[in-house]
Amino acid sequence: MHGGADRAKGFHSMTTPIVQSATYTFADTAALIEFLDAKIYGRELDREEYARYGNPSIWALERRLAHLEGAADAIVYPSGMSAVTSLFLTVLRPGNHIVMTDDCYRRTRQFCLSTLKKFGIETSIAPMGDLDALEAAIVPKKTRFLFTETPTNPYLRVADLKRLAELGKRYRAMTLLDSTFATPVNLRPLEYGIDFVMHSATKYFAGHNDVLGGVIAGDASRIRALKDARGIFGNVIDPHQAFLIERGLKTLAVRVRQQNQSALQVAHYLQQHPKIERVHYPGLSSHPDHALAAAQMSGFGGVVSFEVAGDIHATSAFIDRLRIPYIAPSLGGVESLVEQPAYVSYYDLSSDERLEFGIRDNLVRFALGIEDAVDIIADLQASLAQVPAVNSR
Repeated sequence: MHGGADRAKGFHSMTTPIVQSATYTFADTAALIEFLDAKIYGRELDREEYARYGNPSIWALERRLAHLEGAADAIVYPSGMSAVTSLFLTVLRPGNHIVMTDDCYRRTRQFCLSTLKKFGIETSIAPMGDLDALEAAIVPKKTRFLFTETPTNPYLRVADLKRLAELGKRYRAMTLLDSTFATPVNLRPLEYGIDFVMHSATKYFAGHNDVLGGVIAGDASRIRALKDARGIFGNVIDPHQAFLIERGLKTLAVRVRQQNQSALQVAHYLQQHPKIERVHYPGLSSHPDHALAAAQMSGFGGVVSFEVAGDIHATSAFIDRLRIPYIAPSLGGVESLVEQPAYVSYYDLSSDERLEFGIRDNLVRFALGIEDAVDIIADLQASLAQVPAVNSR
């Protein structure tokens, strides 16, 4: 609620004001010179000259996010993809190499495998959960980043952060973790030695399905370099976006704890249902990373993935009968969302091609909102009752 925030805000406002200005003025030339000298010599500034370089509404959000992650500093961007692409474009050089796990977000993989390749930067993909394979993919003196997610999308695999950080230090590679699904409420990656933690702030941070945003937190000098690059790239978040995300942070812990609790109840219900083939949730003892998640996380998250006993059409019909969740490709908001990854993220691929990415036609991803778990389970029960019994286990 209060961490990282200034107690006294502009105009005696309870909330951080939205500073909707592209240009900032100076009283006289002496004030301008004082500002420029401070900027050149790296002294701390409490103002800016032009909104591409900074904005009080953005600074307020960045301070809060750094506090949440236990980081020295944080930087915000217009979207999660803007955050990860800016980091790589700022830090990497031709001849560098990335190792990432195969369960990472599809658009991130596409950026690394296609866009970065145009700049002479190669990417190797290692199976999620196989740190020996990840280590084998490292090219000494060339690998600059080890990159994974926790939990991953859509199978909610969990990375061993301590071992990942150790690998990074051993090979002098920076470690980057996308912790969007976890949030700082459930996991604080920097405490395990991870160099950078990133989030799509669109999801749990904003929390209301109404704004885009991205964030990277880490060491002060590294974040300073990213902020300098942001002034060149121009990928600056709008102050109203910053305001909405900061507002969402005030209820983050309450929302995430509710979503943790509801997701665990839903996962247990689905696991015992005869028309569900498999449930993917790290809070279940059946999940391959359950022990690691229990040791590393304070909550298991608000997303449950599961496979309906049926084909692609039976799965679609099951989703269409649900009345509480909206069919939509996001997560982390107050409303529950449901999707069939075979359509939402992989529609352009054939069934066999989707299987190469581990995406089954009957897979469902359910992102819990803050509705009552009893109501959600009743909705699932009613829809599953109409799944043809011939397709059940």
